Amino acid sequence: MNSTHSQDIEPRRWTPLPIGTNAVGIGYANSFGDIIFDPVLKVEDAVVNINSFIASYMYSFRFLDKTARVDVVVPFNIAHWEGLLNGAPASVDRNGFTDPRIRLSLNLFGVPSGTRKEIMEYLAEHPVNTSLGVSLAVTLPLGQYFEEKLLNLGQNRFVISPQTGVVHRWATWSYEFTASAIFYTPNPNFTSGKERKQKATMALQTHLIKNFKNSYWASVSAGYGLGGQSVINRQPNADERSDVQGALSFGFTIIKTQAVKLVYIRSETLKDIGANTNTLVAAWSIIF
Repeated sequence: MNSTHSQDIEPRRWTPLPIGTNAVGIGYANSFGDIIFDPVLKVEDAVVNINSFIASYMYSFRFLDKTARVDVVVPFNIAHWEGLLNGAPASVDRNGFTDPRIRLSLNLFGVPSGTRKEIMEYLAEHPVNTSLGVSLAVTLPLGQYFEEKLLNLGQNRFVISPQTGVVHRWATWSYEFTASAIFYTPNPNFTSGKERKQKATMALQTHLIKNFKNSYWASVSAGYGLGGQSVINRQPNADERSDVQGALSFGFTIIKTQAVKLVYIRSETLKDIGANTNTLVAAWSIIF
């Protein structure tokens, strides 16, 4: 089994950005809670605590007269699992890089491509507007992975996720809806030389966002994920996932080019396998 990854909850995902914007960010996240393993593994009362340190870079540019952006995220995790294995106390620690992600996004229509001044003028003239965007994210199998271990930080496979997102804005409010499909390439070096395949996952997330004066904003979010049944050496497992997430986010500008974001995420599994976790996130970014 790979390390526990929460479904992305990302408000303001489709916010229009001026052409030529660069953003560098660092963040910290702490995820903790209960892990429910497949009963065949004979693991009970399992809990996890993961401290994540995240570096990110974003650049926006013009493509076919539309606004495009590329995002790169590189996480480093300090993870601890503990519980009962065959009735005896056991624990596992993993420290290292997890799989980085690269994502390319394109706004198809809505707020036009332009400078900061041009975007602000458009929003002032069109206080009610709707935008549509698409993206493709690829997670690269570069994280720490041990073939002989069951719990790992990396996944030893590519993860490919196309997304479509819609944003409707009215005055200081906006509503976002994003639908994702997540596809997995096979892991040919699963434990003891086995091959692990995984069926696709479907994910939905929605956000209601309020913008305040002085560049403050807050959002309430919800997410749902379904699918992901694994197949080990052509043998399907009864491990399809289904989970829901709720999140509260708050962001503010500390000086003109620097911002801070604080997030709380609660994730609950709807199956007899999965995770019930809390995640706290603090992130800082600078735009230039």
